[in-house]
Amino acid sequence: MLDTLILSRIQFAANISFHILFPTITIALCWILFFFKLRYDITGNPVWMRAYRYWVKVFALTFALGVVSGLTMSFQFGTNWPGFMEKVGNIAGPLLGYEVLTAFFLEATFLGIMLFGIKRVSSRVHTISALIVAIGTTLSAFWILALNSWMQTPAGYELRDGVVHASNWLEVIFNPSFPYRFAHMLLASGLTAAFFVAGLSAYRILKGDHKQAPRLALKTGLVVAAILAPVQAFVGDLHGLNTFEHQPQKIAAMEGVWETEEGAPLLLFAIPDEQQRTNHLSIGIPNMASLILTHKSDGTIRGLNEFEGNHPPVKPLFFGFRIMVGMGLLMLAVAWVGCYLLQRHGELPPWMLKVLVGMTFSGWLATLAGWYVTEVGRQPWLVTGVLRTAEAVTPVAPANVGLSLTLYLATYVVLMWAYIHTLRVMALRSVKVEEFETEEPVADGSLTNLHRQTPAQYDVEVPGGNR
Repeated sequence: MLDTLILSRIQFAANISFHILFPTITIALCWILFFFKLRYDITGNPVWMRAYRYWVKVFALTFALGVVSGLTMSFQFGTNWPGFMEKVGNIAGPLLGYEVLTAFFLEATFLGIMLFGIKRVSSRVHTISALIVAIGTTLSAFWILALNSWMQTPAGYELRDGVVHASNWLEVIFNPSFPYRFAHMLLASGLTAAFFVAGLSAYRILKGDHKQAPRLALKTGLVVAAILAPVQAFVGDLHGLNTFEHQPQKIAAMEGVWETEEGAPLLLFAIPDEQQRTNHLSIGIPNMASLILTHKSDGTIRGLNEFEGNHPPVKPLFFGFRIMVGMGLLMLAVAWVGCYLLQRHGELPPWMLKVLVGMTFSGWLATLAGWYVTEVGRQPWLVTGVLRTAEAVTPVAPANVGLSLTLYLATYVVLMWAYIHTLRVMALRSVKVEEFETEEPVADGSLTNLHRQTPAQYDVEVPGGNR
């Protein structure tokens, strides 16, 4: 039977895995919404407003699930991990409080204006509200990642009677890994939202939606993904170098390096064996891991055997890292091919639309793989060098944790089904909606003609038969 520690870890992993799916979309989706609204304000082209109105509803749905699933995270600090708040509550408490005060209130308040105030406030106020929500979601990520990064690379603290106190809040917040982790997460959100927008738009087009708004949203998603994917690869490399400096045991597990060696190969595939402390069926590129991490072909990488008893489990990191990188390369290829086809033909063929539908939630897979590498890679520490995971767990009986875990998992299955089903229903209903409402002028059908039009120009034929 699993003990309380393992069950609590599984429960927290389940909760954070479900929760992170939704902020990963909303952090960047709100910036895309702001872009849609700003383009409408600048050009007067109502296609931008139609795209904005559809996606703001999707944003609200996703935001709501993120809030609901996020509430359980704070509960577990008290129910499953009381030792965490007892030991480092002086750091974690204020950072979580700042997130609520400076971010969540902004999001919740001004999202109401975005949803219900479009005909009650001026266009400028509405645009400012969209900007504030976007800033709020980014601030929320800032504070959460500041805490998570501090747990990975703690700084600016001191111990008093076994309890952690902040000695320098700037060092706490801007700890050594924070800038890289924050940038990496924002870019991951950008890619996730971009494929989410492109995928749902492709689904609408495949279902017969020939209006301009889904084509415009699809183009926006592909362009954003094509730009962010190579930037993410560059930032990911910087993040890896930072991890190599501060958490060498995590890098050793990611690369499957057991013995300290010079000129370590980059393993494309292997099966790590922690019992024999070796790899089976290894396929690698000689010297490449050392070249990437040290910028020298004969650079030294410390092996896992130097950290025996103090390094994370190897298989989750080894395979999780390769899933993340593999998905990133796939996203890069799909985005670039999609942009090429759009540039060459002006629209995407059905096979490419189907590929994008299949990639709708690809960002989730890459994000989860990356988060598992990050969080499992910190083990056996909850706060590196300060608090071990086993020292913070609750003393309650395993049966109690097992019961709550079962209830959580059942609830999450239902919520996920409801979320995806609702997205599908919203997409199908949008196919039947007219391009413009009666009070909205009709654009000329071009996605590139974004200049303001005179009333005489509105009554023109639009591709798809709408007027």
